[in-house]
Amino acid sequence: MKIIVPMAGRGTRMRPHTLTVPKPLTPIAGKPIVHRLLEDITKVCPVEIEEIAFIIGDFGKEVEAQLIEIAQELGATGKIYHQEDPLGTAHAVWCARESLDGNVIVAFADTLFRANFQLDTQQDGIIWVQSVPEPSAFGVVKLENGYITDFIEKPKTFVSDLAIIGIYYMRSGETLRQELDYLIDNNVMHNGEYQLTDALENMKAKGLKFVPGQIEEWLDCGNKDATVHTNRRYLEFIKDTKLISDSAKIENAVLIPPVYIGENVELYNSVVGPHVSIGDGTRIEHSMIKNSIIQQETHIENANMQNSMIGNHVKFYGNASDLSIGDYTTVK
Repeated sequence: MKIIVPMAGRGTRMRPHTLTVPKPLTPIAGKPIVHRLLEDITKVCPVEIEEIAFIIGDFGKEVEAQLIEIAQELGATGKIYHQEDPLGTAHAVWCARESLDGNVIVAFADTLFRANFQLDTQQDGIIWVQSVPEPSAFGVVKLENGYITDFIEKPKTFVSDLAIIGIYYMRSGETLRQELDYLIDNNVMHNGEYQLTDALENMKAKGLKFVPGQIEEWLDCGNKDATVHTNRRYLEFIKDTKLISDSAKIENAVLIPPVYIGENVELYNSVVGPHVSIGDGTRIEHSMIKNSIIQQETHIENANMQNSMIGNHVKFYGNASDLSIGDYTTVK
């Protein structure tokens, strides 16, 4: 089994946090979004993951090395492909065409999920979906007798509330590659982009059958508030695991679980939690923090914050309640 992970988007809705770090590397409960996503996929896969192919923009060698390391931690070989121009979902997957063979999962790295099923690798294809209240903002599927009959991209009138969450299984990566080649070679575009749903429609028209993979919970990481909420939910999911590093220095501080405390974190005279994640090397003094993400090597003093997201190498001195501060910022 191979996993194809398109993650070349700019993440504009997550600025300022994506100005220095790609959105899929934003931490959720102490690990990057893409790492959490891949862990969750491996849990529902009945077979070994051999290769993870990342499609990225110009993220730099340090990010590429981090992605390869994530693949290796999951027992897979990591590969890096580049998408120079944002030309749509089909084009992003096509950029990794050399890895499209055998059983393949395509997983767009801006979403997380909870599922209670095991992947049936004998199906032609599985499209993971979730019922949503506003389907017009998503690609959706229609069902008949348990099979997907139509893929509709952002329907203006109601046809279904089953939104495609951005995770797909294909028994034949070669077949998917052929359909992507067809779209690119024949310049089949909608609104200036190559759409993956067009390739799926062509595959279905040739007799392949697709079934839905119904998940329990879909967790978005599209903006600051959504990401903080996802961090909260994830901490609840893993609250029975070890979340506080042995190297953390905690003096006269109260932790209200669940909280994640990274390596060499220092907490003094503070109340932290619930639902707080603190990255490696961060120091917090005389503060009250709940429902927030604080990244690495940051220094916070005299803060009263909640529903906040604080970047790396930030220095914050003061008082606030709802923040979104990017990397290398000083606030007094």
